[in-house]
Amino acid sequence: MAIVATSVLLTACNQAQTEKENTNSKETHSMMHTKQNGAMDHEQKKLQNNTGENTLTFPAVLQPDAKKGNHVTYTITAQTGKSELFKGHQTETFGYNGSLLGQTLRLEEGQDVTIHLKNKLKEATTFHWHGLEVSGDADGGPHKLIEAGGEQTIHFKVTQQAATLWYHPHPMGNTAQQVYKGLAGLLYIDDMKSKALDIPKTYGEDDFPIILQDRTFTKDQQLVYKDVANIDGTYGDTMMINGVVNAALHTDKKLVRLRILNGSNARNYHVHFDQNIAFTQIATDGGFLETPKKMSDLLLGAGERAEILVDFSKVKGNSLNLVDQDGTVLMPIQLSKNVVTSSATTKLNTINTDEKLYEQEASKVVKMEGMGENVTINGQKFDENRIDFTQKQGATEVWEIENAITDEGGMIHPFHIHGTQFQVLSINGEKPEASLQGYKDTITLQPGQKAKIAVTFPYKGTYMFHCHILEHEDNGMMGQIQVK
Repeated sequence: MAIVATSVLLTACNQAQTEKENTNSKETHSMMHTKQNGAMDHEQKKLQNNTGENTLTFPAVLQPDAKKGNHVTYTITAQTGKSELFKGHQTETFGYNGSLLGQTLRLEEGQDVTIHLKNKLKEATTFHWHGLEVSGDADGGPHKLIEAGGEQTIHFKVTQQAATLWYHPHPMGNTAQQVYKGLAGLLYIDDMKSKALDIPKTYGEDDFPIILQDRTFTKDQQLVYKDVANIDGTYGDTMMINGVVNAALHTDKKLVRLRILNGSNARNYHVHFDQNIAFTQIATDGGFLETPKKMSDLLLGAGERAEILVDFSKVKGNSLNLVDQDGTVLMPIQLSKNVVTSSATTKLNTINTDEKLYEQEASKVVKMEGMGENVTINGQKFDENRIDFTQKQGATEVWEIENAITDEGGMIHPFHIHGTQFQVLSINGEKPEASLQGYKDTITLQPGQKAKIAVTFPYKGTYMFHCHILEHEDNGMMGQIQVK
């Protein structure tokens, strides 16, 4: 198991395998004792250094159709488009209210929200609000399919604290391809407490959204999913940030806030800075930590978010890089000569946890296992007609999540629950590390790890829980819980 765990951390696909390097910079994504077959059995690409030749831009903030008192209305349309990702080339892409990705949706705690959803794609889709606490009817799981040309309208009230969330499609069997083509957008929740915090908060100036996605382009600069799709998670060789290929962040030497989303289909990022610049994590998936946590590196599995503060006034020279575990450059950072010194608040949030939960036995056990065609949860593939668990609205239960190692081997699995933000109680019986001591909707587990989490659903409905490697999700590594 120790050997497997080490291999997991060293391989680009984060799974047990023999490391190989070849002349065309590809990595084999094979599993121990297994073979992949069929249209999704493609070699994985090794991520190349981000060359930083383009300037990073930031998604525009979506403007409401109408706003009256505490009620706000938006329209979000899934559509096709063409994007000039490479000079002189038009890449066919998907986007929300545009050609690629989506505008940032900013909501306020306490708002009543109406969103008109339109599907102008030539295929069915859904609109899932990843991390948002809403009823099952508004959540946008695979049951809420909108056919090509169709529309839906959802209503909900924002009842959770400030957080960095996101939205993306969730049609059964086609989520991975639609996200790969460009369907993803950020969703911010603001509240009075977050507005009062002494932290960077000017969007695009010192508060930067960072959507990390790895993609592979054909010779004519197109995104052809079927040519690179891999059943155990599709990796790309080119870094795309906020929809910009090979993008560099340009800013002053000052304290900045990076809201990082791992929006990739499957790749994990173990981020740090190449000058050993320490940073401070201030928020997890579902909101602020109680106090800032100083660290030098951070693991983000597919679907996870983290907010960090970095003081660039401490940097020697005018450049540094955000890099992955193996030193691959994820995002070059170019600094101007302007130096701005500042400090940030030391008290962020109050997180209350019932001490009895730490000793409570798990009422639900989720066992993720298998690879390739054999991925399952509790030994079963997803069945939309089967309810795997039930839970009472407002009741807090302890779940045990296990990433099992089987005869086939093991790999990292990011586990996600819809409609709730949970608290991590322990990892293998030990107190979770600092980066997990806040509210989460996705937790990345190494092979052999078991986590205990405290789960409360504030609303009723049927919700998904699944591995957030999108190809695993599409292949049935998913279950559903009915909240009554």
